[in-house]
Amino acid sequence: MNYTYIVRCADGTLYTGWKKKKKKRLKAHNEGKNGAKYTKTKRPVTLVYYEGVLTKEEAMRREYQIKQLTRNKKLELMKF
Repeated sequence: MNYTYIVRCADGTLYTGWKKKKKKRLKAHNEGKNGAKYTKTKRPVTLVYYEGVLTKEEAMRREYQIKQLTRNKKLELMKF
């Protein structure tokens, strides 16, 4: 299973990414080891949304789609 996810950073901003192991990736974001450059200075981050898909390509495609959304649309998505 692959996951597209959204985390809320300590400053309230949202970061969207994808990974095969979401718990491991969240830990990487919070520890700064192989986490995203964006989240490095905005820790801690909290997982607020994720979707599971079968392939890496689907996860990457969904990540791109979510990144195109406005902040308000992302917040609406997270309500489900």
